[in-house]
Amino acid sequence: MKKILFVTSEVYPFIKTGGLGDVAYALPKELNKEGYETRVICPLYKDIPQVYKDQMTKVCEFTVPVGWRNQYCGLYRTDLDGTVFYFLDNEFYFLRGGAYGYYDDGERFAFFNRGVLEAILYMPDFSPDILHINDWHTGMIPVLMKHFYYGTKAYCKTLLTIHNLKFQGIYPKQTLTELLGLDDGYFTEDKVKYYDCISFMKAAIVFSDYVTTVSPTYALEIQNDFFGEGLNGVLTQYNYKLKGVLNGLDYDINNPKTDTKIYANYSYGKLENKEINKQALQKDLGLVQDKDMPLIGIVSRMTAQKGFDLIIAMIEEIMAENVQLVLLGTGDAKYEDVFRYYANRYPERVSSNLFFSDEMAKKIYAASDLFLMPSLFEPCGLGQLIALRYGSVPLVRETGGLKDTIEPYNEYKNKGNGFSFTNFNAHDMMNVIRYALKIYKDKDAWRKLMKRGMKCNFSWENAAKGYIDIYENLGK
Repeated sequence: MKKILFVTSEVYPFIKTGGLGDVAYALPKELNKEGYETRVICPLYKDIPQVYKDQMTKVCEFTVPVGWRNQYCGLYRTDLDGTVFYFLDNEFYFLRGGAYGYYDDGERFAFFNRGVLEAILYMPDFSPDILHINDWHTGMIPVLMKHFYYGTKAYCKTLLTIHNLKFQGIYPKQTLTELLGLDDGYFTEDKVKYYDCISFMKAAIVFSDYVTTVSPTYALEIQNDFFGEGLNGVLTQYNYKLKGVLNGLDYDINNPKTDTKIYANYSYGKLENKEINKQALQKDLGLVQDKDMPLIGIVSRMTAQKGFDLIIAMIEEIMAENVQLVLLGTGDAKYEDVFRYYANRYPERVSSNLFFSDEMAKKIYAASDLFLMPSLFEPCGLGQLIALRYGSVPLVRETGGLKDTIEPYNEYKNKGNGFSFTNFNAHDMMNVIRYALKIYKDKDAWRKLMKRGMKCNFSWENAAKGYIDIYENLGK
């Protein structure tokens, strides 16, 4: 039986800022069901709810080298849903709000990277065969392991998963010696050098035994200049150890049949109650209560990556189609301002909810007819998977995981689970929106389309098999 230590900067339900948090909870849980012993390790942040902190037990404490200094580290443990979770405690680095975005993130995660390797030495009942690291926040682990930990129980195989290549952990050259305790021999083009700085992400790609991304299409895209974020050359060089494994969705948490956060439960075989959700949301948000008016949902960070430039360019034409638009999310001020304006201009047809709430998100998935996700790039995307599960038909741009999960509707062959367009072009998006609204008028065709989407299986049970194949090959 292989033993996996899943190293992450966030994990649901303790702390979550994006899709990584969901993966860090769901994948280990599924791997444990498959007979692997998979444990998770994460920083002990201030924002982890006290109810979880109260359930933690202290395993031990030790010191972690951060350059020339030795910093305190406490190792805590708790068990949840069949998975063991470890947390690394240091109040100087982690007793602050949120998880990221601080001036000293380079030092904070240098501590975390070295701390994970030190912690393994102090785990009394666990010796991992594979360290499964995630994104730049864990990127120096393979380098530190090979440099400092040969011959110890912390020396093992490493697998990197890239969730979003845009964020790379780029820091000054001095980080190598002053924080990581490494020498200038690593500051070369074939190792961790990135222009005049170092890149945690590049280090992980070069030094890990295997690299995955969260969808097959994204694995291909990032080897090209547009999506490669300056690392496409490195990824092309190492593409022999690069593979895309499509993320899954936790079907226990995301289930309209049992979800307590929506207005009325429904299922593939009992779709009538979905209409109750639509009218209840319309009422709560002050929109016109009209079961026949198409409701377009958007649950997203409001950034250029998520395609908001296309939405803003076409919002007048979208509203000319006599639809309702419900947004949930926060982000760039220029996008928030536009949605504030349109919510005031069309109060009965536009609702702009400029915050984030998991409960409101679920209500939008359950109530909406169409789910709009026109991303510039999308490594995997969970929104379209949740939308499919809740019978909201996704309308996406064909990129990354969106291309891998959404098959465009074909009215002549009665196939497909959503709508899509290829070019990052506002008019192309609008043409597909108009086509989707035309199909919406055919209630029988729309119902079949919804049910095909709900019948799709993008569970972690399927996704975990891709990782299991890699783990088995790494062990050979």
